[in-house]
Amino acid sequence: MATMHVDVVSAESSIYSGEAKFVALPGESGELGVLPGHTPLITRIRPGSVRIEKPDGDEEFVFVAGGILEVQPHSVTVLADTAIRGADLDEAKANEAKRRAEDSMATRTSDIDFALAQAEFAIAAAQLAAIARFRRKK
Repeated sequence: MATMHVDVVSAESSIYSGEAKFVALPGESGELGVLPGHTPLITRIRPGSVRIEKPDGDEEFVFVAGGILEVQPHSVTVLADTAIRGADLDEAKANEAKRRAEDSMATRTSDIDFALAQAEFAIAAAQLAAIARFRRKK
């Protein structure tokens, strides 16, 4: 069975480093699936879930709040703005962040404030979707 090395890192720490037989993640233009031997590419990634299928069939989930993906034939590197293991996601915090972003959008004082609130809302909504996805897999 062919595998590839996967690293998911953020500015704070390394979140995952190990072998995998498949990786799925939210690419800039849609969901990406990567198998060993994939054509090299570099692209931005959107906030969402990174699903790593390990050689033994287990899966690891990591939430990323955007970043860069580099794919080489035998390795995948995710350089995330923020990364949180699926098991460490906090639904209450994500709901609170979403509520604050909605309040900020409603009371914006400039277009820049609105754009920042929209970005915060997108991250919180993606984190809530990742939590739901992680729970379905448990």
